Formats: sequence, structure tokens, C-alpha cells
Amino acid sequence: MDKIRIQGGIPLKGKVVLSGAKNAALPIMSAALLTDGWVTLSNLPALRDIQTEKKLLSFLGASFEEGPEASLRINSSKIQRMEAPYDLVKTMRASILVLGPLVARFGRARVSLPGGCAIGARPINLHLKGLELMGARIDLKHGYVEAKARQLQGAEIVFDIPTVTGTENLMMAACLAKGKTIIGNAAKEPEVVDLANFLTAMGAKIEGVGTDIITIHGVSHLHPTPYRIMADRIEAATYMTAAGITGGEITLVNYDGSCLETVMGKLREAGLEFSQKKTGLTVHGPQKIKSVSLTTRPYPGFPTDMQAQFMALISLGQDTSLIKETIFENRFMHVSELRRMGADIQVSGNQAVIKGVSRLLGAPVMATDLRASASLVLAGLAADGTTEISRVYHLDRGYEGLEKKLLPLGARIERIKE
Repeated sequence: MDKIRIQGGIPLKGKVVLSGAKNAALPIMSAALLTDGWVTLSNLPALRDIQTEKKLLSFLGASFEEGPEASLRINSSKIQRMEAPYDLVKTMRASILVLGPLVARFGRARVSLPGGCAIGARPINLHLKGLELMGARIDLKHGYVEAKARQLQGAEIVFDIPTVTGTENLMMAACLAKGKTIIGNAAKEPEVVDLANFLTAMGAKIEGVGTDIITIHGVSHLHPTPYRIMADRIEAATYMTAAGITGGEITLVNYDGSCLETVMGKLREAGLEFSQKKTGLTVHGPQKIKSVSLTTRPYPGFPTDMQAQFMALISLGQDTSLIKETIFENRFMHVSELRRMGADIQVSGNQAVIKGVSRLLGAPVMATDLRASASLVLAGLAADGTTEISRVYHLDRGYEGLEKKLLPLGARIERIKE
């Protein structure tokens, strides 16, 4: 396994080109199952999860053609299997997103239950209840979901809580269902909007996307289309935080900060400043970081996927901060590693109290999940001395070439083989 070694204390300065959003790309790749012919996707990030999705679609019978500049063509005209096996699903929970498209187009699917994950259980019961309301017969056998339906029917579905993958799965399924489907308490995340825009480009009829009530009028078929994946807002916010924690200045090329109003608001409270130009958004780090409290919430609230990175930032705050995590029950695993670097953080239940310290110190630390990995990189960039981060394969699931993008900014960072 690889490690990342960082010599900290350098203010980062320069430009960064953002990659496509993994959390938009994965459902959009699954949505290619809804149509025959070649779907051309551009701005795909080069990530492990994208490769896993390709393996899954290939197992089902899809074919691929690699294109220039991070583009990929997908053809689902010869799907032979209706099963997502455990060996693939266990490595990437987003594999569940083939369930809706397979049932909608082919009338059946067999998908392994994803189970829990490092940051907490993420049950799919809301997906299954929605499909049952649409007329699917659902059986749970030997660790698999088996779903069958001659023809999905439009239905009114109200989620108990907003669920991103649940909204995406049922929205895809409803595109080929007979009649009208209404999804209440739907997720509003920008990645859900990006999927809906792709489906609409293929001929779907969707209204209310971006609100908590989405209406889908089923159509008989969808047609292939080219589509460009949105920029990764979590990657953007991570580089914003990198500018803040190092007191640097980073320009996000051709980015306008859209979808990040809440995060940028909290970063401003911490002392960061932003300037928008035609070439992109420039982030100016402060001389001293201010302490800021926050609560994670579904979009448009503060994203749980930025909680760990923001905690690294405010560990250098001038006072005391409070972070309340309301999305996942086990998303403070990075705390013990930040403590190894000198952070003063106390956790009680779903709350963390962060007392700002004057400096962090480099130390050997271990990544526990994707966003925890990013928080340790940020801490290492600001710390005095050397930080070595092990188990960085988590990073490769969500950040394309992180160390390669940080090097031109002045970071002293390298990937080494253990």
C-alpha cells in the first residue's frame, strides 16, 4: 500500500483544475443502462470507484470505448446479466444504483445488499419501499435483493428522510414506468440535479428537480446522448480549505462557487476571502483562523463530506468550535489521528468540541475513510515537520491525483511505496 509524505508549513499558491464529480458520475453511468446505443460521458474523474463501476457494467454486458480528455462511451444494448454480485458491491456502495435501471428496463434485478461501511450504516429500505409502491416484487434472499416487475407503475412515494441514492434510484426507475411518479422529501443535492439533467437530455420528463418534490412522467424509451459531468464540489471545497489552513491563495479554474454557498459562508466566518473573476474563483487564506461552529445537514446545509476537512481547519482556530454530525453516526474517526498531530478535540456522541491550538505537528497517521484522508492531508500541509499518512487508497476513491495537483501549488508532498 502507498503512503503520502508531507513536509508542512508552506502557504499554497497557484491554480487548480477541478475534476468531474464522482457522486454525479456514478449514478449517470448507471443510468446508461436505461437506453440502447452509445452514451458519451465527458469530464469523468480517474478514480477507483469509476473503475469499479465500469467493472460492474461490464459484468452486466455493457461495452466501452475510451475517448480523449476524460471521456467514455458506454453501450448497454447487449445487457446479458441482471445481477450485481457481492464481490463488486462490497467495494462500492453506489453499485446499488443499478437496481432501479435494471428493473425499469428489463423487469428484474438481483443486487447484493451493500451492508454497512466505515462511516456508518446506510440502509436501502427506502429504495425498496419505493420500488414496491411502483409495483415491484421484492425478495431478500441469501444477502441479495431480488426485484421483479413486468412493468413498473407510477406511484406517490414520500421518503421518511431525504436519501440521495434512494432519490436517484427511484427517479431512474420512474423514467420508464407507466404513468406519473411523485417523490416527496426528495434529496436536493447538486449531483441529483446533474443526474436529472442527464436523464432529461435522454428524453425523460422530470419536474421539480432541486426541490423536495420531484415529479417524473414515464416515457416508453430513452435515447443515448452526450453529457458532461459537473465539477466536483467537494474537491473544490477541499482546495478552498487547503488555501485557508496554509494561509495561501488558490484559484479554482473556471469555477464559480455554485453549489457551495453554505460551505463558503462557513469558510468566510473562519477568515477566508473569495474573489470571482472570469478565469475562476480565487480563495485567499487568512493570517489567523477564526473558530466556527456548524451542524452537518442535507443539501443545501453543510455537507457531511466536508466535516472532516473543516475540522482540520478550525483545529487551528483562535477559540473553541463545536461540530455536530447529524448524517452519519460514525464520522469522527479522523479525530484520534488529528489528536496525534496536536489537535485538541473532544467527542461526545455526535458532537465534537474543538479547542484551537497555535500549531499542528507532523506525525505518522492512518486514514480511515475518504474524507478523513483529505482532512489528514490538509492538517499535514499546515503542520510543522513531516506527516506520513498510511492507507491512502481511500483518497484514490474520491480525489483524482491529489498530490499531483498540490505539487504545483508549492506543497512538499510525495507518494511513497510502503
